[in-house]
Amino acid sequence: MKISKNIIVQGKHEKPILVDVFYNDYAKPKPIVIFCHGYKGFKDWGAWDIMANAFAEAGFFFIKFNFSHNGGTVEQPIDFPDLEAFGNNNYTKELDDLETVLDWSSSNNNYKANSDTNNIHIIGHSRGGGIVTIKAEEDARISKVVSLAGVCAYGKRTATIGNLEEWKKDGVKYVMNGRTKQQMPHFYQFYENFIENEERLTIKRAVSNLKIPYLIIHGDKDTSVLIDEAYKLHQWNSDSQLEIIEGADHVFNVKHPWDNMEVSKELKMATEKMITFFNK
Repeated sequence: MKISKNIIVQGKHEKPILVDVFYNDYAKPKPIVIFCHGYKGFKDWGAWDIMANAFAEAGFFFIKFNFSHNGGTVEQPIDFPDLEAFGNNNYTKELDDLETVLDWSSSNNNYKANSDTNNIHIIGHSRGGGIVTIKAEEDARISKVVSLAGVCAYGKRTATIGNLEEWKKDGVKYVMNGRTKQQMPHFYQFYENFIENEERLTIKRAVSNLKIPYLIIHGDKDTSVLIDEAYKLHQWNSDSQLEIIEGADHVFNVKHPWDNMEVSKELKMATEKMITFFNK
């Protein structure tokens, strides 16, 4: 198993993107899988490394990364030391970051013998589920897409809504991070960016227009993104595949930090369903 962590890729918005790759080192091009974390997430969260290993063992070239403005830094990629960056994040920056990682994975000569650039799949968790679906509808390089506990709309999310007059006047609003106890800022640019790009950022539009295989995985005990959102995604694309994981919460019953060598049975099941889907 070859693992390279915290590879620095230059993003389009003056901050680097940190990338991890996992693969079995035998000279055969492998399908590429790119994983996008969600809101208040990061690539090293919980059991994502163990999930990455499972994909590599199954014969994939697995990539996960930190969005450039997720609040992490090169020196400290876990958690949120750079709240200024977090406050300046928005959906179109995340779409640009995913495009940068797609470009990097398609042109990196270091991994040419091990990655099949004509066979790229993407997975998005939570908010990332919307990002990957929008990008999959836009970018012909993507072969298959997975929404993992993904959202169905951005207009009603915590990061987008609020007392607009007060938000505009103050220039910032704060959301508490329950785990780190940080007050996480959202600058008003987040709302302005959403309104300026609302048609592009409408997940329903992207899902309805998808022409590639689309898998929706959701836990029936998810209290962060309710299962109703998965049913809507499935309804908007009649060719999509919906898999409900019984007993699974929003993070498939793992947490951060995750000190076990094995994942929960719910995340194991979700991973197996994704691997089967990509192998079809």
